[in-house]
Amino acid sequence: MRLRGSLKIASTSMSRNVLIIGSRGSRLALWQAEKIKAGLLDLNPGFEIQIEIVKTTGDVKSDPLSVIGGKGVFTKELEEALLDKRIDIAVHSLKDLPTIVPDDLAISAICEREDPRDALVLRKYSEIGSLRELPMGAVVGTSSQRRLSQLKALRDDLVVKDLRGNVDTRVRKLDEGQYDALILASAGLIRLGLRDRISAAVEINEILPAVGQGAIAIETRADDEVAVAATLKLNHRETELACRAERAFLRGLGGGCQFPIAGHAVVDGEVLTLEGLVAKADGKEILRNHTSGVSNDPEQIGSQLAQQLLEQGAGDLLNG
Repeated sequence: MRLRGSLKIASTSMSRNVLIIGSRGSRLALWQAEKIKAGLLDLNPGFEIQIEIVKTTGDVKSDPLSVIGGKGVFTKELEEALLDKRIDIAVHSLKDLPTIVPDDLAISAICEREDPRDALVLRKYSEIGSLRELPMGAVVGTSSQRRLSQLKALRDDLVVKDLRGNVDTRVRKLDEGQYDALILASAGLIRLGLRDRISAAVEINEILPAVGQGAIAIETRADDEVAVAATLKLNHRETELACRAERAFLRGLGGGCQFPIAGHAVVDGEVLTLEGLVAKADGKEILRNHTSGVSNDPEQIGSQLAQQLLEQGAGDLLNG
């Protein structure tokens, strides 16, 4: 399974039994890499799996994503390491991975998705139970244009303040009083054992998630027979189909994670339903639509929804 082009199985000897996983160095990224390592060892007895930390632009620079450019800032160096054969597998949060995969690389597996919703995170012992219960003028931390626009549409009185750093750093800033609340991905909090810090799940009808949110992607060289065969066993079909539709939607709009674009798909048997959103950053104008189709043609569904929103004026919102 490849999201762009076809796998080119040929060049690598099947006798190789050592695989090197490339990962960012954050606690969440390493949790994901260790999760993939454990899954590979379980499904591929006799393999030796190593983890190599690769620093990315997004890890080194502290500027907002809208300044440094969201496309590939957390993935480019991992892909370069794959192409240079310093690593055999790159583990990504799928929402960080650009929708166009470089030539000679492939997404060989998308693992079963964790909760895709965003989470409202408050200081401990807070009794607030939803976004709508936040006090007037509350300071909310997020680095996402997607979240900012939808927050402003829900509550234009809120003060949205930029937030960078790993999950632990962000939660610490909240507890120090720099923010009244945070909006973070539920999946990251759950994976780090911080489920108890989720004050309330933000429902999808309030804030639509990012494309690919909650899913882990495994990227390999397209012609690496050993890595492709080993990692393909970790693919979760329903998550793969949903994420392929979401990514086709994002690709059709020409956007990335630095734009106020959201998309979420659900597979129910042979039917895939995709909801998408494009907004102005200030939340004063939002276009939202959905479409359904046969689940085995997810790219068509994603492209169709992108076209529908473009016809509604999404291009003007993104370029305005």
